[in-house]
Amino acid sequence: MSSGNINAGPRVIVALDYAEAKSALSLVERVDPQLCRLKVGKELYTAAGPHLVETLVGRGYDVFLDLKYHDIPNTVAAACRAAAALGVWMMNVHASGGRPMMSAAREALVDHPRVKLIAVTLLTSMAQDDMDEIGLVGTPQEAVLRLARLAHAAGLHGVVCSGLEAGVLRAALGEAFCLVTPGIRPAAVTDDQKRVLTPRAAIAQGSHYLVIGRPITQAPDPAAALRAINADIAKEAA
Repeated sequence: MSSGNINAGPRVIVALDYAEAKSALSLVERVDPQLCRLKVGKELYTAAGPHLVETLVGRGYDVFLDLKYHDIPNTVAAACRAAAALGVWMMNVHASGGRPMMSAAREALVDHPRVKLIAVTLLTSMAQDDMDEIGLVGTPQEAVLRLARLAHAAGLHGVVCSGLEAGVLRAALGEAFCLVTPGIRPAAVTDDQKRVLTPRAAIAQGSHYLVIGRPITQAPDPAAALRAINADIAKEAA
């Protein structure tokens, strides 16, 4: 799949982690599609459905539909075609669904070259004990790299990864492989948490897009918070 200019346009993806459409749309009215993209996840999509996605696209936003498809290849391919028909910019599948599933998803989007297809490797909630319990081999870091390599081989555009993994994945899989990083917090709100990366640090590690929720959505002035984050990213790019 052709990725085009991977860093074109806004690099911040605002996570619309709301339980219903009204709150999400209220936030969307306070930001700008020239300054950010939007992520719609399972809760909001289940509550508001495809109509909300179409509404956001209609307002000029690039939408990352974060539903993490994981099923038999035909079912995932059909879901990807349906998502592409909504006009989404990005969607994701679970790499643990295997190469045939990811390949089917990729092939389902052949008529939608603009849509980015990425994979989730290992959920960030999973620790070594969880991996051992379900029989996954190796350390979490080894599993992430193994599954990212599989997604790359299957022709996907990239993966979701933590900022702490971005450098390793970038070195292993190249500059064009898209790295989407959640768990980003501006320096002003990191407090004493040691493993939270700032926007600038995540970009420096190799992340292409940053998924950011509460530091923007719960800010007194979401637009100002977004502008500050974009300014921080611009300093690294410079």
